[in-house]
Amino acid sequence: MPREPQDIPDATLGLLLVMGLGPATLRRLTERFQTHERIIAATVRELKNIDGIEDKTAQALRNAFDEVDPDLERERMSASGARVILYDDDDYPSLLSEIPDPPVGLWIRGHLTPNESKIAIVGTRRCTTYGREQAARLSALLTQSGLTVVSGGALGIDGQAHRGALRANGRTIAVLGCGVGVCYPPQHEDLFQRIIAEGGALVSEHPTMMEPLAKHFPRRNRIISGLSLGVLVIEAPLRSGALITARLAIDEHGREVMALPGQVDSPASAGCNQAIQEGWAALVVNHADILQHMETINRKFQVADEKTDETQFDQGESLFDAKLSSNQSSIMEVLTKAREHVSIDHVAAQTQLLPSQIRAELTLLQIRGLIRQDHRGIQSKVKR
Repeated sequence: MPREPQDIPDATLGLLLVMGLGPATLRRLTERFQTHERIIAATVRELKNIDGIEDKTAQALRNAFDEVDPDLERERMSASGARVILYDDDDYPSLLSEIPDPPVGLWIRGHLTPNESKIAIVGTRRCTTYGREQAARLSALLTQSGLTVVSGGALGIDGQAHRGALRANGRTIAVLGCGVGVCYPPQHEDLFQRIIAEGGALVSEHPTMMEPLAKHFPRRNRIISGLSLGVLVIEAPLRSGALITARLAIDEHGREVMALPGQVDSPASAGCNQAIQEGWAALVVNHADILQHMETINRKFQVADEKTDETQFDQGESLFDAKLSSNQSSIMEVLTKAREHVSIDHVAAQTQLLPSQIRAELTLLQIRGLIRQDHRGIQSKVKR
């Protein structure tokens, strides 16, 4: 569980408040001094003896250690309902821990599930009507398919992605370029409150009341990518933060990048169209395309982690099993009871759904690894 303000030792919270202190440096300091208390008490001379820490850095660290105020930060955390997850905690998001430069700690308001299946949706702040509609539509459909939507909480595509997830009663996470106790942009105050109230989270690597600074947002992008299995770009000009996130995802994090094409003469979609043309982003036009790419990533991570074998997958242990729509649940109930191949007509008779509705849901259930379809009909892959 994330740590409450009163459960974080002074020295540990003090280290979190030191800007720019990354896991690699903290690991070297911990190897040398053993405890956070001894790190905070270290002299400049002792700090200079650590590999990779030069005179200037040692003095800067010593100054920072002297200036941090853990008690003030606890007050701010308590006032805003913020908690902290540390890099070495069991519930630190596993995917994020694997990127080259993960945050030492995450401030959180709301609920963050470490190993849920997440997809990032990013795009321009200056989006068109097309971009707004597609971001909200695809976000809603993806949350209905069991994914949690991650975005940056900004105006434009980010905001529409968060709202689409909420309208579908799904979970969404906003990664901020400021502290979780600061509402930026101010137009999203109601949106951020809804995200928290409806089971999602606001996340930041910055102290609770840190103001938004321009330098924070490129760094924030690595967290958006790092939390997610894949990144979907909807409307991004040729030079945009969304494309920075996408390049980070594919070049440094090994994630899948997908892009929704736009009008060929639209500046808002120029970055997406170019990424597709250059071949580093997969072209997607609907949520079924996205889920197919996500299921490929799912299998890749399962193999890499050596946590799942083919037998487990056949039993329905896909990352997408956690959440089914009501129609999907009704269909799965019929299929698991049947214990054999059945026809669409049989499912329709048992569920009162239209055949067209059943076919659409069967496509998603098959992508998620829960059913198989062949010439004999439909069968559940989940054992009762």
